[in-house]
Amino acid sequence: MLELEAVELFRGLSRKELSDLRRIAQEKYFGGGSQIFREGDRGDGIYIIQTGGVQIAHVVNSEVRHVFSQLVPGEIFGEMAVIEDQPRSATAVATTETKLLFIAREEMRALLQHSPQLAFNMLHMVSHRLREFNQRHLQELVQAESLAVIGRFAQGIVHDLKNPLSVIGFSAEIFGLPNVNPEIRNKTQARILRQVDRINDMVSDILEFTCGKVNESALQRTDYRAFVLELLPELQAEIELKDTHIELQGEVPAAPVQLDPRRFSRVFYNLVGNATDVMLNGGKIFLRARQDDGEITTEIEDTGPGIAPEMAEKLFQPFATHGKTKGTGLGLSICKRIVESHGGRVWTRSEPQRGAIFCFTLPLAK
Repeated sequence: MLELEAVELFRGLSRKELSDLRRIAQEKYFGGGSQIFREGDRGDGIYIIQTGGVQIAHVVNSEVRHVFSQLVPGEIFGEMAVIEDQPRSATAVATTETKLLFIAREEMRALLQHSPQLAFNMLHMVSHRLREFNQRHLQELVQAESLAVIGRFAQGIVHDLKNPLSVIGFSAEIFGLPNVNPEIRNKTQARILRQVDRINDMVSDILEFTCGKVNESALQRTDYRAFVLELLPELQAEIELKDTHIELQGEVPAAPVQLDPRRFSRVFYNLVGNATDVMLNGGKIFLRARQDDGEITTEIEDTGPGIAPEMAEKLFQPFATHGKTKGTGLGLSICKRIVESHGGRVWTRSEPQRGAIFCFTLPLAK
């Protein structure tokens, strides 16, 4: 038999107070699986477990319960019915043959009014329960947010892969036509191979990011104008189906830089892809480059809605997205990593009545 003085809520009470508790406590028995009270019932009193066990749960539907607590002998439940006259907020079920002591709400309140120690114990217990609930709720929120991030990340990967796969599919159809001349056939074959390489690079970048490693780029001396002019047709081919066009403004400097062409092209693909995604009804992308002291500065501007001030400082952080519903949220973060691994810098700037402007530099080769 469980002694009342062994119950934490009743510790420190006088003999008279314990005697009063025994006098008003009612014994109740429940078989395994029996419902003690259900969510929405009137809160009529407090329960103390003498033998057996009790499960406290929120009922999602008639068949599914979300379990909050598993209680054992000596523990108390239903205490909020004493503090406030509100319906039960959860369902209590006996997990095995269970013996309970029940103290009715009004009788328990009368004892609290005459026992400072009991009132203090009750306050301490409720405070502890609320703290436990807050911690559990926070853990569930963190877990839910983590799952949501994983879901958005997976959705974004699929979205990012769709563009090169669409180009491959379209090019494969042209390549398979019987009357295509050899020059077009060779171009479509080369385009397919480049998109396959791009998918491989995308997967490698994602793996690199998730592993937290930065591989040293295999830098080679490259003419920047030749690099950009060779890349432009591929960029245009990817976005033209979305009624978006790239316009080269001015001459690209024919200056030598040290870069990994395959890896650095990802910067252009990501920035152009982002611009295309935010211009839902199509638009233009302007590309310009200039040579300054010891470096080349490239700008990619779109005719979209621009960058919200509150996002400007967060854009290059992982999983930060703005103006689009799809994408991994890693594109700009990967751009920053690639540019910086080449010794450059990347940033954004805004001007009234203009879209987003992304800028990055590359140092000139010595």
